[in-house]
Amino acid sequence: MRIHRWVRASVLALGMASFVLPLSAQAADDEEGIDTIVVTARKREEALVDVPFSLAVKTGEDLKRIGASNLEDIAAATAGFTVQNLGPGQSQVAVRGVSAGQIVRDQPGVKEQVGIYLDESPISMSLFTPDLDLFDLNRVEVLRGPQGTLFGSGSLSGTVRYITNQPNLEETTGQIQVGADYVDGGDLGGNFKAMVNVPFSDTLALRVVGYYTEMSGFIDAVQPGGSTRDDVNEGDRWGFRASLLFQPTEDLSITPRVIYQEIEVDGFPRVDRFNILANEFTTTQPPVKLGEREQFTQLEESFSDEFFLADLTIEYDLGDITLTSVTSYSDREVLQVRDATQLTGSITAQPGAITPLVPAGFGPAIFNLDSPLDDATDVKTFTQELRASGTSDRLDWVFGLFYTDIEREYGQTLTVSGFETAASLAAGASIPTTTPGVPGTIAGRDNLFISNIPYDFDQFAAFAEATIHITEQLDLTLGARYFNFDEERELNFDGIFAVQTLGSDAKVGSESSSPRVILAYEVNENFTVNAQIAKGFRLGGVNDPLNAPLCSASDLTTFGGNAKFADEQLWNYEFGGRGVLADGRVNVSGAVFVQKIKDLQATLDAGSCSSRVILNVSRARSVGAEFEVAAQITEGLDVALSASYVDAELKSNVRDSTGAILGGSLKKGNRLPTVPEFQLAAVLNYVTDLENGMQGFATATFQHVGSRYTQIGDQAPGFGQLPLQTTPIGAPSATFVGFDPQLDDYQTGNLRVGVRKDNWEVSVFVNNLWDEEAELALDRERGGRARFGYLTNQPRTFGIATTIDF
Repeated sequence: MRIHRWVRASVLALGMASFVLPLSAQAADDEEGIDTIVVTARKREEALVDVPFSLAVKTGEDLKRIGASNLEDIAAATAGFTVQNLGPGQSQVAVRGVSAGQIVRDQPGVKEQVGIYLDESPISMSLFTPDLDLFDLNRVEVLRGPQGTLFGSGSLSGTVRYITNQPNLEETTGQIQVGADYVDGGDLGGNFKAMVNVPFSDTLALRVVGYYTEMSGFIDAVQPGGSTRDDVNEGDRWGFRASLLFQPTEDLSITPRVIYQEIEVDGFPRVDRFNILANEFTTTQPPVKLGEREQFTQLEESFSDEFFLADLTIEYDLGDITLTSVTSYSDREVLQVRDATQLTGSITAQPGAITPLVPAGFGPAIFNLDSPLDDATDVKTFTQELRASGTSDRLDWVFGLFYTDIEREYGQTLTVSGFETAASLAAGASIPTTTPGVPGTIAGRDNLFISNIPYDFDQFAAFAEATIHITEQLDLTLGARYFNFDEERELNFDGIFAVQTLGSDAKVGSESSSPRVILAYEVNENFTVNAQIAKGFRLGGVNDPLNAPLCSASDLTTFGGNAKFADEQLWNYEFGGRGVLADGRVNVSGAVFVQKIKDLQATLDAGSCSSRVILNVSRARSVGAEFEVAAQITEGLDVALSASYVDAELKSNVRDSTGAILGGSLKKGNRLPTVPEFQLAAVLNYVTDLENGMQGFATATFQHVGSRYTQIGDQAPGFGQLPLQTTPIGAPSATFVGFDPQLDDYQTGNLRVGVRKDNWEVSVFVNNLWDEEAELALDRERGGRARFGYLTNQPRTFGIATTIDF
């Protein structure tokens, strides 16, 4: 139990409660039917039913009903939308099966395929999708298909928008939410969240949100000697949002906002299945058999994420034209500390792997030395968007300019204290420590690997889109975006695991456009069909150099020579529809699509090099369908179903210099990774009146996620079979150890039951009802040579939640 965390939570709770509790006005009921939901998916307000492309919306009431607390919970109830949860603050998002594979910590140059926005501000960052708290959200919009015309690079296959509740000039309102939970076989957790909205006058209002969540741990870490550290992946998340609305006239609104959030986690939700330092086959040290939801570590791991965002939105209504300015600045610092002892051990124990002075490799006294690997990311982003929009009987239009400047610094440090001294003794000769030009000697031999990669990214774009109302039933939308970007990186690498590279500059740039055409036809007042052709893009970048000292000769030949990777482009062809049936009691939407991808940026493990490279696959495609239906069965019983099917695969081969399939996996017909072929979600909600003016409710949810691969490389012949004779574990008791690289399908269910009256609500819940241990993603070091296992979900969880509105 962390005393300092609960002190911080108590201070936050007391501060918010002192502001909220005196309030007396009751919040307005925001619950609306789907036909009245207003969205801004095209940068202008319109009804959901009028949006002529595939769009899923989860209102704040929807999120509360299903108990959603993060982006993964939203994906569980949304067709065609998947989130690979690698731990808090480390989610990777995919839409409609378009994915190039898991992005890992040391790939800072890889851009996202799905754009993430908080209201008008972009917050996307490939691996580190911000794990924002969903409290006091108005809605979440999931825009499927390319959205590059209005939202730019990173929206190759879709865009996700968190839309917060804005300050209200009309009334004083507040809300408090308190919850507690217990993870079966794990730890206790809980949360406190509060919101207050105060109008100071008819022109000025403030809305403040604060929250604290103690995240339960459920992974145990076996230590050398057999002891165990329990619940090592426990952590907390806390933060606040403060928005001020100044509306001096009916036509002008000025909204500055500040957001701050911190996440601290003590470990990762990883289950180890093999570790060269702890396994049942070794003869160099006592054998270890790891159990359910266990991993092996020698030192404490951690993850911290500090996120700050300040933005300013100004809107001025000129009558026929509305002018909008959005300025944002964000600063994000992420630090991961990983136990890399098995990684260094898999290298230093290999015969002749590090130095010819020890041709047989180092022994346990050296390859068991603690090896903490620090991954540090610091990103500062400035964006400015200016746009004008207008509506009329025959034409709706928007035109804008966009600029962004990103300064990002990424670095890794692998320091093994005592390595230099122990290695010199084992070699029987002194290892030099300060020889310029010799890898690792400037930093000192205890620093096996050091990298520092600052880069600057600039982008300018201009965009326009217009909807022409050809007839009362037929609309034509035409849009396009022009963009120009430049990226400059400085490569600095040192250490005996690296090729010494100091101050090496690398540059990439691109200039292109992304058009969109949509045709929408209103069949009748209840149903509309649409057809769309749109282009999406993802910017290219620079690969880090391979860790050549670790590479086998064949891996160096196979994966070397790929300094840069090109832009990824996608053309989307789509037909869909949305409507209301059965006198408004049934809402349906669906779409079928074909997406052709050019120069897919495929992520591959570079064999023995402990490196990853991005390689372009010239052709890939994703074909599929998605369907959603929400129906009111009776007055108190609602059901919602969403399903998607995706067939996504490579359509061309990539060959190495010998003519063989590169890496054995970049082969025509292999599946695109991280996304299932079939995905299904269902929500059943029942409400009934009780005595004394109370209302009872129950919500059940079900999710099915089909089988998937983590990386394209997982489909290489023989992948998943590790020959134990090549590992530093003596004379192993088995020839091979292996695993199935295809992740199994899984099913989860949640149940929530409660009562509400007037301004309060109490519910109890069970999440992961049948305690499914899902395989979310493979997690490996050196392609499995050092360690392999998988990331998993939270076990069965019991909890209680209380909400009070004022």
